[in-house]
Amino acid sequence: MTEGIRFDPAQIRELARILRDTDLSEIELVEKDSRIRVVRQVTVAPAATATVSVPPAPPAAAPAAPATAAAEPAEAAPPPGAVTSPMVGIAYLAPEPGAAPFVQVGARVEQGQTLLLIEAMKTFNQIKAPKAGTVTRILVENGAPVEYGEPLMVIE
Repeated sequence: MTEGIRFDPAQIRELARILRDTDLSEIELVEKDSRIRVVRQVTVAPAATATVSVPPAPPAAAPAAPATAAAEPAEAAPPPGAVTSPMVGIAYLAPEPGAAPFVQVGARVEQGQTLLLIEAMKTFNQIKAPKAGTVTRILVENGAPVEYGEPLMVIE
C-alpha cells in the first residue's frame, strides 16, 4: 500500500454494503489522488441452472430463444461512440436544478467538455467528452441512477 494514503474502513464497508444491496459486481470511488475499488466475485452456478432449465421445452421455445439470445448481446454492447459511466451513481444533465443542460442532442462538443455529472457518495463527478464530435443520442434521463459501464450518450 502507498505510504501516506489512508482509507477509511467504514467507507470501504459502506461500498461493500452498496454492492451487496444493489447486486452490483464492482464499485469504485475516486477522490483527488486516492482510489478505492471494491469488487465482489459473482458466482456462475445460477446461470448454469437456468441453462439446464431451458432445454426441456425446445419445440415451443426454439423460435423465441434465438431472438432473445441475439437481442441480449446487442443490448449489452454499448453503441459505437458511446460514452459510458465510469461509476455507479445518479446522472444529472444540468449543473443545477432549473439550469440549462450541459449538452443537447445535435450539440457539437470538444474533447474534455463536461457532458453531465454523476453523483456518487455525495460527490459530483464531471463526465467529460472523450473525443470531439456531435451528440447524437442521450441515453439517460436527468436524475436517473446509472451503473458502471452503462452507456450515457453517443458522440459521433
